[in-house]
Amino acid sequence: MISLGIEQLILSPPQWLSGQRLGLLCNQASTDSKLQHSRDLLLKAFPDRLTCLFTPQHGFFSEKQDNMIESAHTLDAATGLPIYSLYSRARRPTIEMFDLFDVLVIDLFDVGTRVYTFLYTMAYCLEAAVKFNKKVLVLDRPNPVGGELVEGNIIQEDCYSFVGLYPIPMRHGLTFGELALLLNNHFNIGADLEIIPMQGWQRHMLYHDTELPWVFPSPNMPSPATALVYPGQVLWEGTNISEGRGTCLPFELFGSPFLEPDEILRKIEKNADLPGCLLRPLIFEPTSNKWAGQACKGFQIHITAPAAFRPYRTSLALLQAVMLLYPEAFAYKKPPYEYEYERLPMDLILGDRQVRQALEQGESVLDLENSWQNDLQAFEKLRQEVFLYN
Repeated sequence: MISLGIEQLILSPPQWLSGQRLGLLCNQASTDSKLQHSRDLLLKAFPDRLTCLFTPQHGFFSEKQDNMIESAHTLDAATGLPIYSLYSRARRPTIEMFDLFDVLVIDLFDVGTRVYTFLYTMAYCLEAAVKFNKKVLVLDRPNPVGGELVEGNIIQEDCYSFVGLYPIPMRHGLTFGELALLLNNHFNIGADLEIIPMQGWQRHMLYHDTELPWVFPSPNMPSPATALVYPGQVLWEGTNISEGRGTCLPFELFGSPFLEPDEILRKIEKNADLPGCLLRPLIFEPTSNKWAGQACKGFQIHITAPAAFRPYRTSLALLQAVMLLYPEAFAYKKPPYEYEYERLPMDLILGDRQVRQALEQGESVLDLENSWQNDLQAFEKLRQEVFLYN
């Protein structure tokens, strides 16, 4: 049985927390195993000490869609506490916000993929904690795609953005607490940071192994299956191909009116080994976002062997097939994307212009994978230094 960081904090609060005013960075997925929200648990355990709430992208109730859809500062109807959005006109907290507390408690559900912005909101909070002399306490949660495998290229500095601020691969294999340690210790933020680890979580566990309830952390992350495909399927955000937004299966579905599934299958069968999944051709009609109201031909990704499935490799192979088969119809999304107004969104998502160029030139995805193995081995050594779980 797994005990989450929030549950461990309530069970055995550290003595140094006595008398401290608390802020809480959270959203609706910040619950314990009985679906009690962390805000309510802190209010009960530390009466009159919780002074304010902060939310990442998508808002407190994970209600805001897509990128660059901001949420406003507001009051929490349940408690009367102020809620400060860290995905509004500014994404960095201010001294006025940090003056309200002594310790910032961070309890966010991450999905194990480099481009998920919650990680960078945490980074900005760690930087602010240094600047404003505050302590940070991260309550750890499972990585829903496991803690053993890493996948993808290391992001290059010229592609740093709010979907990638540090040199990590697309699938990083770390929990949120371990990520906090990585940022703080190895990338030299230097905040006064402590982690409350989980009890019972093991690195091999995917989310379905935890037996914990799933609460969607963002509106297009409705299930653990979505999280498993997301480290690859997020690539479609940088294109004119629908990533399934506006359907009930975002990221599991993808397509457009101009795709021909049989052609794509023939193309990828020649060029890539894609274990652990089945690509089922279908037609879907998004109700919003790209190609809304139009019939899109594409696929649903069915994961048949999660341990063997390689989401980034799979989506890179599919992306390359679409690029090469439909050069006149396929297009990259134009800026802006996550508050970057000049650089190509696809480069920010991939994290390396050379990866995009290699795909365009028809270089084998497996050869690309081989080219970044030395970087991944170096990252593997780095991440093992922050492991909280064997």
